[in-house]
Amino acid sequence: MDLAILWFVIIAVLWTGYLVLEGFDFGVGMLLSILPRGDKEHREKERRVLVNTIGPVWDGNEVWLLTAGGATFAAFPEWYATMFSGFYIPLLIILVGLVARGVAFEYRGKIADPVWARRCDQAIQLGSWIPAVLWGVAFGNLVRGLLLDADHQYVGGFWALLNPFALVGGLTTLTLFLLHGAVFVALKTDGEIRDRAQRLASGLAVVALVVAGGWAIWAQVAYSVTWTWGAVVVAALALLGVVAATRARREGTAFTLSAVTLVAAVVLIFGSMYPEVIPAVDGGNSLTIAEASSTDYTLTVMTWVAVFLTPVVIAYQSWTYWVFRRRLSTKDIPAPAGLSWQKIKDAAF
Repeated sequence: MDLAILWFVIIAVLWTGYLVLEGFDFGVGMLLSILPRGDKEHREKERRVLVNTIGPVWDGNEVWLLTAGGATFAAFPEWYATMFSGFYIPLLIILVGLVARGVAFEYRGKIADPVWARRCDQAIQLGSWIPAVLWGVAFGNLVRGLLLDADHQYVGGFWALLNPFALVGGLTTLTLFLLHGAVFVALKTDGEIRDRAQRLASGLAVVALVVAGGWAIWAQVAYSVTWTWGAVVVAALALLGVVAATRARREGTAFTLSAVTLVAAVVLIFGSMYPEVIPAVDGGNSLTIAEASSTDYTLTVMTWVAVFLTPVVIAYQSWTYWVFRRRLSTKDIPAPAGLSWQKIKDAAF
């Protein structure tokens, strides 16, 4: 049971890494048509600046999601089965969005054509907006509880997932990711786009404080336990700090506090679920950690693998961020180097 609880905590940590790192990716993607200004050529340069801020790291950030899913499958197979079957449609929509977004990132610069670039930008935006909302809806349902039968199978149907509490949860992750992305852009860029991102982040911080604060209090009062009030307070103080830091143009501090907010949100979510992995709405058929976990042998092997490999992954990803740490501006954007449609046709035929 100790190992099962340990892996419940590890999965929470993996989701924390995903939401903190992929959260600003989503935010930058959603801002792709909001932040750029100026004439057509200048807007395209600024969009390329935004894409380049996350270009070297977005795929590495998604590794946290893959690892969280794989760890859930191995450590808690029944949790994985119930959650993925119950959330089949939302997760499929998220997957399609992530695939379209990834393809657009990789192929946006391959063809020097404005229409092609615009279509890729649309895919990046849709692949950012949709998961930003649906992840919040999914976690909101996990905090609120699902309608489970005696075999721990979800029987509520798709529309039951779109309840008010979960929808506000989706709005919460949306605003938090927009804020996180705006702060990241202000931290990673220079010039006019940095100023615009800083002003936007300053306003979004107030919106996030209201929306996320309201949802957190709702979750705490209705579905959580006493000790998670600490996470609610930390999140509120962190968001207040983001408001102050953005107005003082201290992007590093603002980004750190924005990340702290997301960490506190994960603590609230998983703390509300414990000692269950999927609470039931009626409380009678909840799936507990003990019921969902794998054998001790499986968890022991997984623990040793995590002990040796996790530091390697963290070190590599930290090195990547260090290498690509400098700020970007439109002056760093070269002329498009992609092939024209005519060259592609000539090469193909």
